[in-house]
Amino acid sequence: MTTFDILEKAKNAKKEIIKLTTDDKNKALSAMADSLVKNTDSILSENRLDIEAAKGKISDVMIDRLSLDEKRIEGMADGIRQLINLPDPVGRVLNRVERENGLVIEKTSVPMGVVAIIYESRPNVTSDAAGLALKSGNVCVLRSGKEAFRSANAIVKAMKSGLSSCGLNEDFINLIQDISRNSANELMTAVGYVDLLIPRGGAGLISACVKNATVPCIQTGTGICHVYIDEYADIDKALNIVNNAKTSRPSVCNAEEVLLVNSAVAEEFLPKLKTLLTENRKNPVELRLDERAAEIIDGTPAGENDFDTEFLDYILAVKIVDSVNEAVEHISKHSTHHSEAIITENDKNAEIFTREVDSAAVYVNASTRFTDGGEFGLGCEMGISTQKLHARGPMGLQELNTYKYIIRGNGQIR
Repeated sequence: MTTFDILEKAKNAKKEIIKLTTDDKNKALSAMADSLVKNTDSILSENRLDIEAAKGKISDVMIDRLSLDEKRIEGMADGIRQLINLPDPVGRVLNRVERENGLVIEKTSVPMGVVAIIYESRPNVTSDAAGLALKSGNVCVLRSGKEAFRSANAIVKAMKSGLSSCGLNEDFINLIQDISRNSANELMTAVGYVDLLIPRGGAGLISACVKNATVPCIQTGTGICHVYIDEYADIDKALNIVNNAKTSRPSVCNAEEVLLVNSAVAEEFLPKLKTLLTENRKNPVELRLDERAAEIIDGTPAGENDFDTEFLDYILAVKIVDSVNEAVEHISKHSTHHSEAIITENDKNAEIFTREVDSAAVYVNASTRFTDGGEFGLGCEMGISTQKLHARGPMGLQELNTYKYIIRGNGQIR
Protein backbone atom coordinates (compact mmCIF):
# COMPACT_ATOMS: atom_id res chain seq x y z
CA MET A 1 0.00 0.00 0.00
CA THR A 2 1.39 3.39 -0.98
CA THR A 3 1.89 6.25 1.43
CA PHE A 4 -0.85 8.17 -0.36
CA ASP A 5 -3.30 5.26 0.07
CA ILE A 6 -2.56 5.17 3.80
CA LEU A 7 -3.02 8.93 4.11
CA GLU A 8 -6.38 8.67 2.34
CA LYS A 9 -7.50 6.01 4.82
CA ALA A 10 -6.30 8.12 7.74
CA LYS A 11 -8.12 11.20 6.45
CA ASN A 12 -11.36 9.24 6.15
CA ALA A 13 -10.91 7.67 9.59
CA LYS A 14 -10.66 11.16 11.09
CA LYS A 15 -14.40 11.55 10.50
CA GLU A 16 -15.09 8.46 12.61
CA ILE A 17 -12.70 8.89 15.51
CA ILE A 18 -14.15 12.29 16.43
CA LYS A 19 -17.46 10.54 17.20
CA LEU A 20 -15.98 8.28 19.88
CA THR A 21 -16.97 8.81 23.49
CA THR A 22 -14.45 8.69 26.31
CA ASP A 23 -15.77 5.24 27.21
CA ASP A 24 -15.28 4.06 23.61
CA LYS A 25 -11.68 5.24 23.64
CA ASN A 26 -10.89 3.72 27.01
CA LYS A 27 -12.28 0.32 25.97
CA ALA A 28 -10.15 0.49 22.83
CA LEU A 29 -7.02 1.35 24.82
CA SER A 30 -7.61 -1.59 27.16
CA ALA A 31 -8.06 -3.94 24.20
CA MET A 32 -4.92 -2.58 22.49
CA ALA A 33 -2.86 -3.14 25.65
CA ASP A 34 -4.19 -6.66 26.12
CA SER A 35 -3.49 -7.49 22.49
CA LEU A 36 0.12 -6.34 22.81
CA VAL A 37 0.69 -8.75 25.68
CA LYS A 38 -1.21 -11.53 23.90
CA ASN A 39 1.03 -11.12 20.84
CA THR A 40 4.30 -10.94 22.78
CA ASP A 41 5.81 -13.96 21.04
CA SER A 42 5.20 -12.68 17.51
CA ILE A 43 6.46 -9.20 18.43
CA LEU A 44 9.64 -10.61 19.96
CA SER A 45 10.18 -12.85 16.93
CA GLU A 46 10.09 -9.86 14.58
CA ASN A 47 12.23 -7.83 16.97
CA ARG A 48 14.94 -10.50 16.88
CA LEU A 49 15.03 -10.18 13.09
CA ASP A 50 15.47 -6.40 13.44
CA ILE A 51 18.31 -6.88 15.90
CA GLU A 52 20.12 -9.40 13.71
CA ALA A 53 19.86 -7.10 10.71
CA ALA A 54 21.14 -4.12 12.71
CA LYS A 55 24.19 -5.79 14.29
CA GLY A 56 27.40 -4.28 13.02
CA LYS A 57 25.52 -1.29 11.60
CA ILE A 58 24.57 0.53 14.81
CA SER A 59 26.26 0.77 18.22
CA ASP A 60 25.59 -1.62 21.11
CA VAL A 61 23.86 1.22 22.95
CA MET A 62 21.49 1.71 20.02
CA ILE A 63 20.95 -2.06 19.83
CA ASP A 64 19.72 -1.85 23.42
CA ARG A 65 17.38 0.95 22.37
CA LEU A 66 16.00 -1.30 19.63
CA SER A 67 15.68 -4.43 21.76
CA LEU A 68 12.44 -5.71 23.27
CA ASP A 69 11.75 -8.35 25.88
CA GLU A 70 8.65 -9.47 27.77
CA LYS A 71 9.18 -6.82 30.44
CA ARG A 72 9.44 -4.00 27.90
CA ILE A 73 6.31 -5.16 26.06
CA GLU A 74 4.44 -5.30 29.37
CA GLY A 75 5.73 -1.78 30.03
CA MET A 76 4.37 -0.66 26.66
CA ALA A 77 0.99 -2.14 27.53
CA ASP A 78 1.04 -0.46 30.94
CA GLY A 79 1.82 2.88 29.28
CA ILE A 80 -1.35 2.53 27.22
CA ARG A 81 -3.40 1.45 30.25
CA GLN A 82 -2.27 4.51 32.20
CA LEU A 83 -3.98 6.68 29.60
CA ILE A 84 -7.34 5.19 30.54
CA ASN A 85 -7.25 6.91 33.94
CA LEU A 86 -6.26 10.31 32.53
CA PRO A 87 -8.90 12.94 31.70
CA ASP A 88 -10.10 13.06 28.11
CA PRO A 89 -8.88 16.39 26.69
CA VAL A 90 -11.49 16.50 23.92
CA GLY A 91 -14.33 18.94 24.60
CA ARG A 92 -12.66 20.53 27.61
CA VAL A 93 -13.65 24.19 27.95
CA LEU A 94 -10.43 26.15 28.26
CA ASN A 95 -12.06 29.53 28.73
CA ARG A 96 -15.63 30.86 28.86
CA VAL A 97 -16.77 34.42 28.27
CA GLU A 98 -20.32 35.75 28.38
CA ARG A 99 -20.66 39.02 26.48
CA GLU A 100 -23.00 41.91 27.29
CA ASN A 101 -25.07 41.04 24.25
CA GLY A 102 -25.70 37.55 25.61
CA LEU A 103 -23.25 35.62 23.40
CA VAL A 104 -21.52 32.79 25.25
CA ILE A 105 -18.05 32.13 23.83
CA GLU A 106 -16.25 28.92 24.84
CA LYS A 107 -12.69 28.15 23.85
CA THR A 108 -12.92 24.37 23.48
CA SER A 109 -10.24 21.69 23.16
CA VAL A 110 -10.46 19.61 19.96
CA PRO A 111 -8.21 17.00 18.29
CA MET A 112 -5.60 17.95 15.71
CA GLY A 113 -6.97 15.37 13.28
CA VAL A 114 -4.27 13.28 11.59
CA VAL A 115 -0.99 13.23 13.50
CA ALA A 116 2.05 11.82 11.70
CA ILE A 117 5.10 10.66 13.66
CA ILE A 118 8.46 9.95 12.04
CA TYR A 119 10.75 8.09 14.42
CA GLU A 120 13.85 5.94 14.37
CA SER A 121 14.89 2.83 16.30
CA ARG A 122 12.66 2.74 19.37
CA PRO A 123 9.79 0.25 18.93
CA ASN A 124 8.02 1.45 22.09
CA VAL A 125 7.33 4.80 20.39
CA THR A 126 4.90 2.87 18.18
CA SER A 127 2.57 1.98 21.04
CA ASP A 128 3.06 5.24 22.95
CA ALA A 129 2.14 7.30 19.90
CA ALA A 130 -0.85 5.17 18.98
CA GLY A 131 -2.27 5.22 22.51
CA LEU A 132 -1.84 8.97 22.94
CA ALA A 133 -3.31 9.69 19.53
CA LEU A 134 -6.40 7.57 20.16
CA LYS A 135 -7.15 8.96 23.63
CA SER A 136 -6.75 12.53 22.33
CA GLY A 137 -9.13 11.83 19.44
CA ASN A 138 -6.53 11.74 16.66
CA VAL A 139 -5.76 9.31 13.87
CA CYS A 140 -2.05 8.47 13.79
CA VAL A 141 0.20 7.76 10.84
CA LEU A 142 3.44 6.17 12.03
CA ARG A 143 6.64 6.06 10.01
CA SER A 144 9.27 3.86 11.70
CA GLY A 145 12.96 3.80 10.90
CA LYS A 146 14.12 0.80 8.88
CA GLU A 147 15.99 -0.70 11.86
CA ALA A 148 12.75 -1.10 13.82
CA PHE A 149 10.27 -1.69 11.00
CA ARG A 150 9.56 -5.39 11.61
CA SER A 151 9.00 -4.72 15.32
CA ALA A 152 6.79 -1.71 14.63
CA ASN A 153 4.75 -3.67 12.09
CA ALA A 154 4.10 -6.46 14.59
CA ILE A 155 3.15 -3.96 17.29
CA VAL A 156 0.73 -2.17 14.94
CA LYS A 157 -0.86 -5.46 13.89
CA ALA A 158 -1.45 -6.32 17.53
CA MET A 159 -3.01 -2.93 18.30
CA LYS A 160 -5.19 -3.07 15.17
CA SER A 161 -6.44 -6.44 16.39
CA GLY A 162 -7.40 -4.77 19.65
CA LEU A 163 -9.35 -2.09 17.80
CA SER A 164 -11.10 -4.71 15.69
CA SER A 165 -12.17 -6.63 18.80
CA CYS A 166 -14.02 -3.48 19.90
CA GLY A 167 -15.71 -3.07 16.52
CA LEU A 168 -13.63 0.03 15.71
CA ASN A 169 -11.93 1.11 12.51
CA GLU A 170 -8.41 -0.31 12.29
CA ASP A 171 -7.40 2.74 10.24
CA PHE A 172 -7.26 4.79 13.45
CA ILE A 173 -3.67 3.43 13.61
CA ASN A 174 -1.54 3.36 10.46
CA LEU A 175 2.05 2.36 9.69
CA ILE A 176 3.78 3.54 6.53
CA GLN A 177 5.09 0.51 4.66
CA ASP A 178 7.68 2.35 2.57
CA ILE A 179 10.83 2.78 4.68
CA SER A 180 12.73 4.77 2.07
CA ARG A 181 13.43 8.47 2.53
CA ASN A 182 10.76 9.17 -0.06
CA SER A 183 7.96 8.28 2.38
CA ALA A 184 9.35 10.67 5.00
CA ASN A 185 9.36 13.45 2.41
CA GLU A 186 5.79 12.56 1.43
CA LEU A 187 4.65 12.97 5.05
CA MET A 188 6.51 16.28 5.38
CA THR A 189 4.62 17.68 2.41
CA ALA A 190 1.22 16.00 2.85
CA VAL A 191 -0.74 19.25 3.00
CA GLY A 192 -4.45 18.51 3.37
CA TYR A 193 -3.76 15.09 4.89
CA VAL A 194 -1.42 15.59 7.85
CA ASP A 195 -2.54 18.11 10.47
CA LEU A 196 0.59 17.80 12.63
CA LEU A 197 3.99 16.21 12.03
CA ILE A 198 6.18 15.13 14.95
CA PRO A 199 9.74 13.97 14.19
CA ARG A 200 11.24 11.93 17.01
CA GLY A 201 14.88 11.01 16.62
CA GLY A 202 18.36 12.36 16.04
CA ALA A 203 19.47 15.79 14.93
CA GLY A 204 19.53 14.81 11.26
CA LEU A 205 15.90 13.71 11.19
CA ILE A 206 14.66 16.72 13.11
CA SER A 207 16.66 19.14 10.97
CA ALA A 208 15.29 17.57 7.78
CA CYS A 209 11.71 17.92 9.01
CA VAL A 210 12.15 21.51 10.15
CA LYS A 211 13.75 22.49 6.82
CA ASN A 212 11.49 20.58 4.45
CA ALA A 213 8.07 20.24 6.08
CA THR A 214 5.19 22.19 4.56
CA VAL A 215 2.78 20.75 7.15
CA PRO A 216 2.80 22.02 10.76
CA CYS A 217 5.83 20.47 12.49
CA ILE A 218 6.97 20.29 16.12
CA GLN A 219 10.69 20.18 16.82
CA THR A 220 11.50 17.45 19.34
CA GLY A 221 14.10 15.24 20.77
CA THR A 222 17.72 16.30 20.38
CA GLY A 223 19.06 16.51 23.91
CA ILE A 224 22.42 18.03 24.76
CA CYS A 225 21.53 17.91 28.45
CA HIS A 226 23.73 19.60 31.05
CA VAL A 227 24.29 18.97 34.75
CA TYR A 228 26.03 21.76 36.68
CA ILE A 229 27.74 20.93 39.99
CA ASP A 230 27.61 24.14 41.99
CA GLU A 231 30.17 25.19 44.61
CA TYR A 232 27.47 24.54 47.23
CA ALA A 233 26.62 21.05 45.98
CA ASP A 234 26.27 18.01 48.23
CA ILE A 235 29.06 15.91 46.66
CA ASP A 236 27.52 12.50 47.35
CA LYS A 237 24.18 13.66 45.97
CA ALA A 238 25.92 15.10 42.92
CA LEU A 239 27.82 11.86 42.21
CA ASN A 240 24.65 9.81 42.40
CA ILE A 241 22.73 12.16 40.11
CA VAL A 242 25.47 12.35 37.46
CA ASN A 243 25.85 8.57 37.50
CA ASN A 244 22.13 8.15 36.87
CA ALA A 245 21.84 10.94 34.30
CA LYS A 246 24.73 9.57 32.22
CA THR A 247 24.68 5.79 32.61
CA SER A 248 21.14 4.59 33.40
CA ARG A 249 20.24 4.71 29.69
CA PRO A 250 22.69 6.76 27.62
CA SER A 251 20.86 6.21 24.33
CA VAL A 252 17.85 8.39 25.23
CA CYS A 253 17.39 12.12 24.70
CA ASN A 254 17.16 12.99 28.42
CA ALA A 255 20.56 11.47 29.23
CA GLU A 256 23.30 13.86 30.36
CA GLU A 257 25.87 14.75 27.70
CA VAL A 258 27.75 17.64 29.37
CA LEU A 259 28.98 18.07 32.94
CA LEU A 260 29.88 21.52 34.25
CA VAL A 261 31.78 21.60 37.55
CA ASN A 262 32.43 24.64 39.70
CA SER A 263 36.17 25.18 40.22
CA ALA A 264 35.68 25.42 43.99
CA VAL A 265 34.71 21.73 44.22
CA ALA A 266 36.41 20.31 41.10
CA GLU A 267 39.49 18.89 42.86
CA GLU A 268 37.31 16.96 45.30
CA PHE A 269 34.52 16.01 42.90
CA LEU A 270 36.28 14.99 39.67
CA PRO A 271 38.55 12.22 41.07
CA LYS A 272 35.54 10.66 42.80
CA LEU A 273 33.53 10.94 39.60
CA LYS A 274 36.27 9.30 37.53
CA THR A 275 36.40 6.36 39.93
CA LEU A 276 32.62 6.02 39.90
CA LEU A 277 32.17 6.19 36.12
CA THR A 278 35.25 4.32 34.88
CA GLU A 279 36.39 1.67 37.34
CA ASN A 280 34.93 -1.85 37.61
CA ARG A 281 32.14 -1.11 35.15
CA LYS A 282 30.88 -3.16 32.23
CA ASN A 283 30.55 0.09 30.25
CA PRO A 284 33.08 2.66 31.52
CA VAL A 285 32.33 6.25 30.57
CA GLU A 286 34.83 8.07 28.38
CA LEU A 287 35.46 11.48 29.93
CA ARG A 288 36.25 14.21 27.40
CA LEU A 289 37.91 16.95 29.41
CA ASP A 290 38.54 20.63 28.89
CA GLU A 291 42.04 21.88 29.76
CA ARG A 292 41.26 22.72 33.38
CA ALA A 293 39.58 19.36 34.07
CA ALA A 294 42.51 17.55 32.43
CA GLU A 295 44.84 19.08 35.02
CA ILE A 296 42.92 17.22 37.74
CA ILE A 297 42.09 13.82 36.22
CA ASP A 298 43.12 11.76 33.19
CA GLY A 299 40.81 11.46 30.23
CA THR A 300 40.39 12.27 26.55
CA PRO A 301 41.04 15.91 25.58
CA ALA A 302 37.73 17.50 24.58
CA GLY A 303 37.48 18.18 20.86
CA GLU A 304 36.09 21.23 19.13
CA ASN A 305 32.57 19.77 18.84
CA ASP A 306 32.32 17.76 22.06
CA PHE A 307 30.25 20.38 23.87
CA ASP A 308 27.80 20.47 20.95
CA THR A 309 27.29 16.74 20.48
CA GLU A 310 24.48 14.43 21.53
CA PHE A 311 26.64 11.34 22.06
CA LEU A 312 23.86 8.86 22.97
CA ASP A 313 26.68 6.70 24.30
CA TYR A 314 28.97 6.23 27.31
CA ILE A 315 30.73 9.54 26.67
CA LEU A 316 30.61 12.67 28.83
CA ALA A 317 32.05 16.08 28.04
CA VAL A 318 33.42 17.82 31.16
CA LYS A 319 34.16 21.52 31.68
CA ILE A 320 35.18 23.55 34.74
CA VAL A 321 33.46 26.89 35.33
CA ASP A 322 33.90 29.51 38.04
CA SER A 323 30.31 30.45 38.85
CA VAL A 324 26.64 29.68 38.31
CA ASN A 325 26.54 32.61 35.90
CA GLU A 326 29.29 31.09 33.77
CA ALA A 327 27.43 27.78 33.78
CA VAL A 328 24.26 29.50 32.60
CA GLU A 329 26.23 31.31 29.88
CA HIS A 330 27.76 28.05 28.64
CA ILE A 331 24.35 26.36 28.55
CA SER A 332 22.83 29.28 26.63
CA LYS A 333 25.47 28.83 23.91
CA HIS A 334 25.45 25.02 23.65
CA SER A 335 22.10 23.69 24.88
CA THR A 336 19.36 22.26 22.65
CA HIS A 337 16.82 23.56 25.22
CA HIS A 338 15.83 20.09 26.38
CA SER A 339 16.79 19.41 30.02
CA GLU A 340 19.37 20.95 32.38
CA ALA A 341 20.08 20.46 36.09
CA ILE A 342 21.84 22.29 38.90
CA ILE A 343 23.08 20.42 41.96
CA THR A 344 23.26 22.87 44.85
CA GLU A 345 22.18 23.50 48.43
CA ASN A 346 22.15 27.27 47.79
CA ASP A 347 18.65 28.64 47.12
CA LYS A 348 19.93 31.83 45.48
CA ASN A 349 22.03 29.94 42.92
CA ALA A 350 19.15 27.56 42.27
CA GLU A 351 16.90 30.55 41.61
CA ILE A 352 19.41 32.09 39.19
CA PHE A 353 19.70 28.80 37.31
CA THR A 354 15.99 28.08 37.05
CA ARG A 355 15.16 31.65 36.04
CA GLU A 356 17.88 32.13 33.42
CA VAL A 357 18.26 28.70 31.80
CA ASP A 358 15.94 28.64 28.79
CA SER A 359 15.10 24.94 28.44
CA ALA A 360 11.91 22.89 28.47
CA ALA A 361 12.81 21.19 31.78
CA VAL A 362 15.08 22.72 34.43
CA TYR A 363 15.95 20.64 37.52
CA VAL A 364 17.27 21.40 40.97
CA ASN A 365 18.96 18.43 42.66
CA ALA A 366 17.46 15.77 40.39
CA SER A 367 18.49 13.76 37.34
CA THR A 368 17.60 14.93 33.82
CA ARG A 369 16.35 11.39 33.19
CA PHE A 370 12.96 12.37 34.61
CA THR A 371 12.03 14.34 31.48
CA ASP A 372 9.53 11.76 30.33
CA GLY A 373 5.77 11.65 29.87
CA GLY A 374 5.29 8.80 32.31
CA GLU A 375 7.43 10.43 35.00
CA PHE A 376 5.52 13.71 34.53
CA GLY A 377 2.18 11.98 35.05
CA LEU A 378 1.16 12.12 31.38
CA GLY A 379 0.88 8.34 30.95
CA CYS A 380 3.38 8.29 28.10
CA GLU A 381 4.56 10.88 25.62
CA MET A 382 4.58 11.68 21.92
CA GLY A 383 8.02 13.28 22.26
CA ILE A 384 9.86 16.05 24.06
CA SER A 385 9.25 19.39 22.39
CA THR A 386 12.25 21.72 22.53
CA GLN A 387 10.41 24.62 20.92
CA LYS A 388 7.99 27.11 22.47
CA LEU A 389 4.99 27.03 20.10
CA HIS A 390 2.55 25.22 20.53
CA ALA A 391 3.97 22.68 22.97
CA ARG A 392 7.05 22.49 25.19
CA GLY A 393 8.53 19.56 27.10
CA PRO A 394 6.89 16.11 27.23
CA MET A 395 3.91 16.05 24.88
CA GLY A 396 0.90 14.30 26.36
CA LEU A 397 -2.81 14.32 25.63
CA GLN A 398 -3.44 18.04 25.99
CA GLU A 399 -0.58 18.89 23.61
CA LEU A 400 -2.22 16.73 20.91
CA ASN A 401 -5.30 18.93 20.96
CA THR A 402 -5.80 22.38 19.53
CA TYR A 403 -8.89 24.46 20.17
CA LYS A 404 -11.80 26.12 18.48
CA TYR A 405 -14.28 28.72 19.65
CA ILE A 406 -17.87 27.59 20.09
CA ILE A 407 -20.26 30.56 20.29
CA ARG A 408 -23.87 30.21 21.45
CA GLY A 409 -26.38 32.92 20.83
CA ASN A 410 -30.09 33.66 20.75
CA GLY A 411 -30.56 35.56 17.52
CA GLN A 412 -27.85 38.20 18.05
CA ILE A 413 -26.67 40.13 15.00
CA ARG A 414 -23.88 42.62 14.62
